Amino acid sequence: MRAHVTVVGSLNMDLVARTPRIPQPGETIIGGDFHTVPGGKGANQAVAAARLGAQVSMVGRVGRDAFANPLLENLAVAGVDHTFVTQDPGGATGVALIVVDDAGQNSIVVASGANMRLSPADVDAAEAAIAAADALLLQLESPLETVTRAAEMARTHRVTVILNPAPARPLPAALLSLVDVLIPNESETSLLTGMPVGDQAEAETAAAALRESGVGTVILTLGDRGALLAREGETERFPAFDVTPVDTTAAGDAFVGGFAVALAEGQSLAEAVRWGNAAGALATTKLGAQPSLPNRQALEKLLAEGTAESARR
Repeated sequence: MRAHVTVVGSLNMDLVARTPRIPQPGETIIGGDFHTVPGGKGANQAVAAARLGAQVSMVGRVGRDAFANPLLENLAVAGVDHTFVTQDPGGATGVALIVVDDAGQNSIVVASGANMRLSPADVDAAEAAIAAADALLLQLESPLETVTRAAEMARTHRVTVILNPAPARPLPAALLSLVDVLIPNESETSLLTGMPVGDQAEAETAAAALRESGVGTVILTLGDRGALLAREGETERFPAFDVTPVDTTAAGDAFVGGFAVALAEGQSLAEAVRWGNAAGALATTKLGAQPSLPNRQALEKLLAEGTAESARR
């Protein structure tokens, strides 16, 4: 039986421009290619999980505009059930303005639109999809009360709650108490804790601080430094897989999707982190958010060939 992952979150159309480097404030740069690419952290994570073989349900909102139908069609092509994605006549579909430099690094501004109209009532309407899931994926591109309602519902139905706190903002204790696995990146970790994560020792200290907030398992994604898993009694470091990056836009979402599928299939936490690392690495090797997300065959190939081994403390 296929693992079932439900995602409550955002759908955006990404407007992506290539540039030699990220411009400074007030500076204009002549860029390169321009693309419109389906994105949004919620939709990215849904497509990531579906490409890796999970049954996926998406809960979200789009507008009634030129971007809405392409986003819904893209979910359908990926095999994501979008029954609970509502078209909202009162809000525009979310868009993300993304600049990607020659090193594959990016700068992003999100105009949330209909995503911020996703309500607790939308979550209540999707209870069947949440109750049937092995894992629920949440992010912070939707209203906090909606994210909290989804976590409450998942807890009621004994569904594993995975929160990717992006974009980062202060999180209430009531939400953190409902989260089984918290997956922030470096900048999100620093914002949530007020601590630097520039080296291994700092990352471990910050992860411990997040665990003290009430979350049982914390995974820090650290870019080309891999990932750090912190849970009761131990910390484990997972080196990154060696790839040549082209665009890092959806690497974090690929990590979350890969991790969730592995965990939903019954893999150990450590193996699920390896899946996340592999999925994230592969996503950096292609341009765009959802077009870069790997399939199961590519992920299993990298896992089999990869030599990255964890270090436990």
